[in-house]
Amino acid sequence: MEISRFKKSHASLFTLTNKNGMKVVLTDIGADIVKIIVPDKNGSFVDVALGYDEPEHYANNGTTFGAIVGRFANRIGGSKFTLNGVTYELDVNDNDNCLHGGFDKWYNRMWFPQPDEAGNCVKFSLFSPDGDQGMPGNAVISVTYTLSDDNALSIHYDAVSDKDTYFNLTNHNYFNLSGQGTDTMTDHTMWIDSDKATAIDSQLIPTGEIVSIKGTALDFTSEKVIADDIDSDEEAIKLGGGFDHNFILNDPCLTKAFARAASPRTGIVMEVFTDLPAVQFYSGNFMGTDPNGKGGKAYKRRSGFCLETQYYPDTPNHDNFPSDLFKAGQKLDSTTVYKFSVK
Repeated sequence: MEISRFKKSHASLFTLTNKNGMKVVLTDIGADIVKIIVPDKNGSFVDVALGYDEPEHYANNGTTFGAIVGRFANRIGGSKFTLNGVTYELDVNDNDNCLHGGFDKWYNRMWFPQPDEAGNCVKFSLFSPDGDQGMPGNAVISVTYTLSDDNALSIHYDAVSDKDTYFNLTNHNYFNLSGQGTDTMTDHTMWIDSDKATAIDSQLIPTGEIVSIKGTALDFTSEKVIADDIDSDEEAIKLGGGFDHNFILNDPCLTKAFARAASPRTGIVMEVFTDLPAVQFYSGNFMGTDPNGKGGKAYKRRSGFCLETQYYPDTPNHDNFPSDLFKAGQKLDSTTVYKFSVK
């Protein structure tokens, strides 16, 4: 493992390298992913993660490049919920709702790093005090990144609180398997093992209804090009401005991929595994042009996509959703894996 620092900054960079030459670069700012460098079909190495070269951009990471999101990833409708008879008011930062924890986000904070002696993983830890982001309980969170020799990046989430609370953690990395800085990822193919999704209203908040997506623009059970339906006239697509939906996974587990994306340009394939019940597939619809991308690249709308494994959005307000309520002392323990290969 190589440990270095951002220029003119106290923030550190941690570089994991496997026997195939794949590299993952991480930082203690937000426990963020900075680079994911993988071989393409020609044997060249390609960075497939959008991000920044300068630490100040990670400290003000409005687009959430590579970021760990919590305490509650995604949206909470009306920016409030009731737990044990107490109503908790959250930041209103997305229409009438709370998105990704509100204004004081985890990915703008410094995390405590613990590199493994073996050199293939780094654990980042954070203390989240009672009332942080409006949520109950003093909580200790850790996120561990591990790079294996089969070109798989594993992200393990661990969290516990001294009060009953909700946890919904994810990584918000933006991928472009043609290489960061490529103008679009809509030419990628995508497969997602999901027959159902949570219906949404005009502010992208779940209505509580679980709907079939078979035969709709959201159906990725047969691999297709993302561009085929990203601008569909279907109401769900128009509400999201493209894909920004919670897909309910048919068989979430760590032994079988639930999603597969591939670039026709580089031949790079990414498979994703998780033990969480859902994934938010986001096609970068709300990205504005960001001139600060790595290597002087300007990132444009839809130049990256996210596969954010998680519990359902707005779960605290829907009793029919799989619960992400963790009792005092009960641990969240979850893993997501991104595995890379070439066609």
